[in-house]
Amino acid sequence: MPELDFRSPRLFVDAPLGAGATVSLERDQSNYLGNVLRLAAGDAVLVFNGRDGEWRAEISGRKRADTLTITTQTRPQDRLPDVTYVFAPLKHARLDYMVQKAIEMGAARLVPVLTRFTQVSRVNSERMRANVIEAAEQCGIISLAEVADPLPLERFLAGRDPARLLVFCDEAAEVANPVQALQATTAANGGIDVLIGPEGGFAEEERELLLRQPNILRLALGPRILRADTAAVAALTLVQAALGDWGIR
Repeated sequence: MPELDFRSPRLFVDAPLGAGATVSLERDQSNYLGNVLRLAAGDAVLVFNGRDGEWRAEISGRKRADTLTITTQTRPQDRLPDVTYVFAPLKHARLDYMVQKAIEMGAARLVPVLTRFTQVSRVNSERMRANVIEAAEQCGIISLAEVADPLPLERFLAGRDPARLLVFCDEAAEVANPVQALQATTAANGGIDVLIGPEGGFAEEERELLLRQPNILRLALGPRILRADTAAVAALTLVQAALGDWGIR
């Protein structure tokens, strides 16, 4: 892992970044830097936009932090592993937690799917995107994951690329060594979709539809029943360790 600067504040800015560029701060960013962190003109922060890498920037402004002047690049842009996290949405704070942890684990795309037993029928996509940005700011991540609009499970399965490996975290699967099962697969070169269902489980017709999918790997997450947000962390950990960018393979 490259050496990271964990002491400097980090901000996501939706603007092109390059040496000498000037970026205007949004009101909440200005308030955060000036009133929360007590930073003033001349102090430095780190900024990223998900496209141009990470840069050091100097705060400007007379009464409050108004703009940033981009100075030097600290890290070039990277790429997230081709891992899509597909999940049945949860309520409120637990959904926030699940999104944040998926970003920390390196998911490149988040796809909420609606199933028969999904707890919520409406998903605040803008709140999910805000959680993606917050997690990236806090954890030194410079590539932003995409957040897809929610769609029915059947429509997701009908439209997904059959070349991608579908890791179906199935509470009815036989408990075995999940790392060995993942390492044994040869179908992950086209990308990986990790699917976590609702806490009520999948309906029987949904399970039958899933098991008919090409390039599917049923995976048990151990002998205990996990809450959906816990299952997200467990599943993404296993996938990243066996097939992702954690260096085992």
